[in-house]
Amino acid sequence: MRPSRNSPTQQQQQQTGAAEPVTKPTQPVKLTIADVAGNLQLTQKAIEKFRDDHKDLVSSIEFTRSTAPELPGKIDAQQKAGRVEIDLVLTGTDALAAGASKGLWEKVADNAKPVLGNFEATLREPAQRMQKLAEGNGIIVVYYPSGPLIEYNPAKVPNAPKTAQELLDWAKAHPNKLMYARPANSGPGRTFLMGLSYLLGDSNPKDPAAGWDKTWKYLSDLGRYVEYYPSGTSAVMKELAQGTRDIVVSTTGWDINPRALGQVPKEMKTAALQGFHWVADAQYMVVPKGVSAEKRYVLYELMKYMLTKQAQAQTYDQGYFYPGPAVKDVPLSMAPADSQKALLKFGRPEYEALISGNPIETPLDASAMVTAFERWDREIGGSKVKK
Repeated sequence: MRPSRNSPTQQQQQQTGAAEPVTKPTQPVKLTIADVAGNLQLTQKAIEKFRDDHKDLVSSIEFTRSTAPELPGKIDAQQKAGRVEIDLVLTGTDALAAGASKGLWEKVADNAKPVLGNFEATLREPAQRMQKLAEGNGIIVVYYPSGPLIEYNPAKVPNAPKTAQELLDWAKAHPNKLMYARPANSGPGRTFLMGLSYLLGDSNPKDPAAGWDKTWKYLSDLGRYVEYYPSGTSAVMKELAQGTRDIVVSTTGWDINPRALGQVPKEMKTAALQGFHWVADAQYMVVPKGVSAEKRYVLYELMKYMLTKQAQAQTYDQGYFYPGPAVKDVPLSMAPADSQKALLKFGRPEYEALISGNPIETPLDASAMVTAFERWDREIGGSKVKK
């Protein structure tokens, strides 16, 4: 049972980042796992299988859900109070970056090395770059090329825009019919934000402060024709389904999964703008500083299991993070039957050529991403975000 206050070694870990050695628990522990990325849709079944197969290590798991902008502040407050109540965070690059900038995460890639071994060598090539991007703050669990794509209603948009300029012209001619969500809490919104710098030929796509002159102007111009920005992607897809918006910003997963679940009509189409680069996305397993040595022992074993091909095959899901597996050589044929059926029905044959035929870039690093989010909130859409 965890004491009400962290031990001196745990407090030292919070301050310096140095982790105390892990210790196998003498009795099963309860884990609290916070999801800020919709990741449990991909991983919960595998996590629960680990729990069921390791009753000597895990007594129970409590799953909680929050948003990426909210969680770092919550973790920070717990650490300052000496009471870390969240043991594992499942996050995209957004909360990973925000938490890293505040020093909230342990360097799990180093600390878990004795358990995980050279796990990087098992990863797909773009996933290896995404792991490196985490700078040791997390362990990748799923990967996809992401976007940016546009998704549209062909009944309302018979001739989809083919370039970024055509998209802006369409939005001007059809005010309030285009939508994307706040980038700080939306994979498609974040991918669109970063992808524009490649589409528009900005001077430095990795420098949102000094190298995105064209991107910031474009977003400002586009914003004149956007009624408001939802705080998450689900609301965007709901408006597309209801017919309130005719074009939205999307990704492979956000295209396939809502159609597979019947939340968006299957007739919706997607398109890539000419000259686009994929901006890859990934989700990570992250451990806050201050988690006990006993729980970290269990978490490292869980991470090891989550990188097995058996667990990775579960991440195909219903296409939410298409394709999903971060590990090499996990074909769709290894996925559960319902995943195979959904992807055969709702997947798009053209994605394979788009993925192989266009560059796949890594997102901004942690500090640059925080800079981009803050500037977007301040100058582009913060005043028009609606929960």
